[in-house]
Amino acid sequence: MTIEVRVPQLPESVADATLVSWHKKPGDSVARDENLVDLETDKVVLEVPAPVAGVLKEIKLNDGATVTSGQLLAFIEEGAGTSAAPVAPAVSAAPKLSPAAKRVAEENKVDPQAVAGSGRDGRVSKSDVVNFLSAKETVPAVPSAADAPTPKAPAQFVPAPSARAARADQRVPMTRLRARIAERMVQAQATQALLTSFNEVDLLAVNQMRSRYKEAFEKQFGVKLGFMSFFTKACVEALKKFPAVNASVDGNDIVYHEYFDVGVAVSTDRGLIVPVLRDADQQSFADTEKSIANFAARARAGSITIEELTGGTFTITNGGVFGSLLSTPIVNAPQSAILGMHKIQDRPMVVEGQVVVRPMMYVALTYDHRIIDGREAVQFLVTVKQCLEDPARMVLGI
Repeated sequence: MTIEVRVPQLPESVADATLVSWHKKPGDSVARDENLVDLETDKVVLEVPAPVAGVLKEIKLNDGATVTSGQLLAFIEEGAGTSAAPVAPAVSAAPKLSPAAKRVAEENKVDPQAVAGSGRDGRVSKSDVVNFLSAKETVPAVPSAADAPTPKAPAQFVPAPSARAARADQRVPMTRLRARIAERMVQAQATQALLTSFNEVDLLAVNQMRSRYKEAFEKQFGVKLGFMSFFTKACVEALKKFPAVNASVDGNDIVYHEYFDVGVAVSTDRGLIVPVLRDADQQSFADTEKSIANFAARARAGSITIEELTGGTFTITNGGVFGSLLSTPIVNAPQSAILGMHKIQDRPMVVEGQVVVRPMMYVALTYDHRIIDGREAVQFLVTVKQCLEDPARMVLGI
């Protein structure tokens, strides 16, 4: 019996998706619920599982196609054996060459069988052929000045010949996620009056608290006590004092959100995504750490849901994990502010008249100056600083 494989129902906010790659080819056996193909939206990658066990009979759409909900993707012959499609011996198969790779190979008389392909299914690209040629050649010797005849006119500079037979470019279309990120960043720059304020935080008290309770915390809650829970709690306390930082612009109106949905930026191979901690003010330190760890793991595995990436009233991003000492983050529109964390670095500081070494971090608040005044932005950062330098404030609410 032939079974249809169709695009699953996409979320209401997603009009279409891009077919990224098939994990099976016609003639391959498939198991029920085995992932057949990946579909990429502007937020997440969706997997399309096989509805039945059998053999993939026919693929209707190739990689890169734009698809919509319910569109036909393939046919599966239910219960068929693997003998439905004979496979030619691998020894006799010729390597697949891109048009550019074929031209370079022919011009340089290269045997395609000798070139290892780096593309999908061993496909040989132009850069593979170029790299193969480069590995076979040596840099030509440049004649010495003693061997050259005495010039009658000033000698012209002749650059040394390139060590590569050819220099290649690769043109790769943006993924939907990368294109969406680019669109939102440009939108934020074009529609908001962005300004950034800075401060620095002494994290000695936070480090001491983490060192004192890390073993007991991990034993009781099954998760490590990190920095993000402290920063999330500090930001929530500051947002309560300065509601404009938690607001957004809607036309000519300012929408003041009476809840605290804090987005935490997570870096993945596909780009930066921002899952949201709902009602962050209601979460304990352990709840926050568990949520962030879960988000990070599922975001990198591509299994996070669109609903978990939607909304948010404020965002925190941590460039310090990559070594950034100072930066100006871009607001995640339609939000009005974002806090940037940075690298912790030991620096000499004057404390009560004495020079001491302290673990310091620069923090940055980029905000929409249309609704957030400089005074509010500065005082917001000061509140974050006070909460982190004296964590008891977060417990006492002062």
